[in-house]
Amino acid sequence: MNFTQIEERGLVLLGCGKMGSAMLAGWLAGGLNPQAVWVQDPAPSDWLQSSGVQINAPLPQAPAVVLVAVKPQLMAAALPDMASFGNGDTLFVSVAAGTPISAFEKMLGAQTPIIRAMPNTPAAIGQGITAIVGNAQTQVAQLDLASDLLQAIGEVVRLDSEAQIDAVTGVSGSGPAYVFHMIEAMAAAGAAQGLPEALAMQLAKATVAGAGALAMRSDDSPAQLRVNVTSPNGTTQAGLEVLMDEKAGLPNLMNKTVAAATNRSKELARG
Repeated sequence: MNFTQIEERGLVLLGCGKMGSAMLAGWLAGGLNPQAVWVQDPAPSDWLQSSGVQINAPLPQAPAVVLVAVKPQLMAAALPDMASFGNGDTLFVSVAAGTPISAFEKMLGAQTPIIRAMPNTPAAIGQGITAIVGNAQTQVAQLDLASDLLQAIGEVVRLDSEAQIDAVTGVSGSGPAYVFHMIEAMAAAGAAQGLPEALAMQLAKATVAGAGALAMRSDDSPAQLRVNVTSPNGTTQAGLEVLMDEKAGLPNLMNKTVAAATNRSKELARG
């Protein structure tokens, strides 16, 4: 990535927990000058203190980007300190869940370019996916800049409207927890069939990780990959007949799961 604009004007990272640290590590590994980064965090980690960035120091006059990575419940206390950068050409990018763009416009000013981003927890190892959407003041070049920055933690997709954020939350935001629970369930089912618990867990983790990697790298769709490993009247077909049952199977259950998470996201956004 070309960090020229960032290094000329500076980047402010408001909050540097797991998500913020993952992004910062990616930027520094990509060649960003640590002295171009100002981090505001009340409890900086040992890693952060050794990273070379400026911590809780006076901020630049007009940074290129302020990336908001504080917990939603701390937003009201932390964001007013950034209000002086509002209604200008400083781009605000928020990875805080549940806080709509309108809330930022109210705190920072209606003419502030603001991008709302929804990453997920695999971002901590650079394997996340982040959906972004900007307000009316956001320029295409600013969306490009935000996309470049967020690629430090995985894939980036652009939404047509902020209304899609809730569904994104239901699928990819909450989705890692669904997969973790599937691993738990697969391991428990293996143990129920006589496998030692540790071995069942090892098999379940590796199977889910391997299948996910194959789905990402293969030119075939997941549906075709499923067909490829399903021999007629074989073991996989026997299992899939249960899993794909129209009423009691996974499709209906997953539809209810994602809908519940999406609806809760809408409720949280309304406050």
